[in-house]
Amino acid sequence: MKRYFILSFLLVAIISIEQILAQNALSVNNQSQSGRKLIFKALFNRPLDTTLWHIELERSPGSFVGVANDKLVLKTGAGVTVWLKKKLKGNLIIEYDRKVIMEGGPFDRLSDLNQFWMAADPHKSVFFTRSGKLDEYNNLQLYYVGMGGNGNTTTRFRKYDGLGNRILISEYTDQQHLLEANITYHIKIIIENGNISYEVNHQLYFAFNDPDPLTEGFLGFRSTKSNQEISNLKVYQLP
Repeated sequence: MKRYFILSFLLVAIISIEQILAQNALSVNNQSQSGRKLIFKALFNRPLDTTLWHIELERSPGSFVGVANDKLVLKTGAGVTVWLKKKLKGNLIIEYDRKVIMEGGPFDRLSDLNQFWMAADPHKSVFFTRSGKLDEYNNLQLYYVGMGGNGNTTTRFRKYDGLGNRILISEYTDQQHLLEANITYHIKIIIENGNISYEVNHQLYFAFNDPDPLTEGFLGFRSTKSNQEISNLKVYQLP
């Protein structure tokens, strides 16, 4: 009986400590986000400003990359990356809405809701030099999430180290973490003191404590053959 009492006491103590730590972590995270400052916003309510955005698109007749109905539209038959030309630095929150359109169009394909962030080129002084082919980005430093890749069979989080290594941090293959057609996904990326998190519709998909974090670089919306819409982009600086 005494031994049972001691074990029960220890179990309650451990649970209480875990709850306190979780509450403290949430409190710290909320405090840091409460001091956030909006540093960029794109409502996509006017033609795409090429002083702010750079398009890299593989040859793909009939493709369209531009603004329509207050959305950034990626309607392409091949690889595409749309880069925000504003270099981002430090602790950040990046959030936006994104949807894969499936309405029977020639490029409608449920796959590849992808994004790069903190992208930098350690080999070149000029960054925007590529044609949209995925393997041309292999020598960059960046973080990458590919939702519904490989024909909507995988959702993966990678770090590119600038040496050609596309390091797989984590992946999902279950249906819950793959894409659904015509669903608006709210994406939220948090970069804070080496802690990288990626949320989808307020659910945490990936979290990574990077011992050698990328602290500055560019944001890129990436896809292959598909029809997608992006809206309500906001970037916040964290303390």
